[in-house]
Amino acid sequence: MVQRRLPRPSELQQILRPKPIVLNPTDRRLAVAHTIADLRTIARKRTPRAAFDYTDGAAELEDSLRRARQAYRRVEFHPNVLRGVSDVDTSTEILGVRSELPFAFAPTGFTRMMQHEGERAVGRVAERAGIPMGLSTMGTTSIEDLAAAAPGARKWFQLYVWRDRGAGQDLMNRAWESGYDTLLLTVDTPVAGARMRDVRNGLTIPPALTVKTFANGAMHPAWWFNLLTTEPLNFASLSHFDGTVAELLEKLFDPTLNYDDLDWVRRTWPGKLVIKGVQNVDDAREVVRRGADGVVLSNHGGRQLDRAPTPIELLPPVLDALEGGAEVWVDTGILSGGDIVAALARGADAVLIGRAFLYGLMAGGERGVQRCVDILRAELVRTMQLLGVRRIQDLRPSHATLH
Repeated sequence: MVQRRLPRPSELQQILRPKPIVLNPTDRRLAVAHTIADLRTIARKRTPRAAFDYTDGAAELEDSLRRARQAYRRVEFHPNVLRGVSDVDTSTEILGVRSELPFAFAPTGFTRMMQHEGERAVGRVAERAGIPMGLSTMGTTSIEDLAAAAPGARKWFQLYVWRDRGAGQDLMNRAWESGYDTLLLTVDTPVAGARMRDVRNGLTIPPALTVKTFANGAMHPAWWFNLLTTEPLNFASLSHFDGTVAELLEKLFDPTLNYDDLDWVRRTWPGKLVIKGVQNVDDAREVVRRGADGVVLSNHGGRQLDRAPTPIELLPPVLDALEGGAEVWVDTGILSGGDIVAALARGADAVLIGRAFLYGLMAGGERGVQRCVDILRAELVRTMQLLGVRRIQDLRPSHATLH
């Protein structure tokens, strides 16, 4: 028979361990975020639908984004054992400069629409983490203000070649004078993609208080309070624009963009030049021949041409074609440290993340972006340890096959 007894107080003390009370609501929210998916769930609850969908959505049927994420799910890891992985080095060189992690914050538009701290918060986290950050032409913090907010961060500027070439020249001059060392020239936007969530939501910049948005905004009073009580939301690099996002993009993007424009940018920009939005081998080879220091295999996060090629699947043929003549980065669909390891193992020199840190920003401002980095770093280290790899440079295609 089982002999029962009353537990001693000392025994109860060992198992009764209530969690400490967290008074700060942001810290309390972020404490339960263990993955980027968790940050996304929090972000969705805290952000009006139009702003959240701008980040979360993609073009048309969103097949490009879906396929990119599915590709990472199809990766099979092949670990080595008995390799001694107590000390893992996550640092690498990106365009000749040390980065403490093998990823950078991608340039994102309308960032302060997601959360009022915007690019300044992202820049401060990048500075602490020792990783690069890209500022978008369509950013909501100026080139100079970001430089002041994160003076020690490595900063890149992302450029759209507009119909107004003089404006592009001015932006490049300002970026160089403010210490930005790399230009990301985005080339996959001759016209705007059909982002149907934005169309259906009637997304405007600045957000307009229609009956629909007012009803949705009533569920997110903190977001509206922050929007209305901080500096006006606008495009820091552009003059005031009042209209839908689609109308703005059609005004800015230039369908006449061609290789002559790339040659002009290469002659004009004195720093490193990376071409973002390359989607086939021939284009990768040609932009490098014309002076690019790197290419980003990217379908714009699935936000331009739906059913476009999946970047991680493009890696092997592009790497073969370039033969080390330029760095090759990837983006789109990367939501975990395991995804980052998979891309690096298959040959990418670095990856860009966008939605992941924007979910963090929406979930908790600067602390949310920091939580995103902490999650990705922990997943990155754990995946490398389980693969039996101590250094980023030791990752090989044999570690990650794509089925």
